[in-house]
Amino acid sequence: MKRALLTRHAESAASVDGRTSGDPRRRVPLTEAGREQAHALRERLAHEELELCVVTEFLRTQETADIALEGRDLPRLVLPALDDIRFGDYEGRLLADYRVWARAHGPEDVVPGGDESRADAVRRYAGAFRTLIGRPEPSILVVAHSLPIRYALEYNVLLPLNLGAAGVDRQVAAVAPDHQVPTLLPSSHTNSPCSPTGVWLLSGHRSSES
Repeated sequence: MKRALLTRHAESAASVDGRTSGDPRRRVPLTEAGREQAHALRERLAHEELELCVVTEFLRTQETADIALEGRDLPRLVLPALDDIRFGDYEGRLLADYRVWARAHGPEDVVPGGDESRADAVRRYAGAFRTLIGRPEPSILVVAHSLPIRYALEYNVLLPLNLGAAGVDRQVAAVAPDHQVPTLLPSSHTNSPCSPTGVWLLSGHRSSES
């Protein structure tokens, strides 16, 4: 891979309701506003050369990709390592309730009824980015969730990409070691630094900067 364009999925029904959605078996669709966001993404990507689209197991990423790439014959890869964080007994409940629990516990603590800590999720994301960097396709579109994008931002893996601009000055692709675990909490789409369908650049060319 030479570069990947990473984007957060468009608005979903769970985002609007302020509820958790960490189980891909719960088929949570995009809202009408989300579909409009995905159409806008399609316009932004219209002149981008892409060889592969990577999505997660969640319907909201797949629907976003379907709309954004409508009319383009692009291979699709589902990468579960980029799936959203799992919420255990808090699945489908108010996100605010889960955040109360998360703030009171460390990143290595496993949520009640779950099988993965936030630290485990971060290590999973690090592996996912290594997988992307090792892909043979030169240019990849990745439709994922806010947490893996925020993880990448935490370690300067990603740069904001202004599609249509002359270029990007600096490209950094240093993936953090597994033992470095930032404290990440899920955010609602209204206060997340990763707005729906914003585009970020991951370069496959490593830099001496970190």
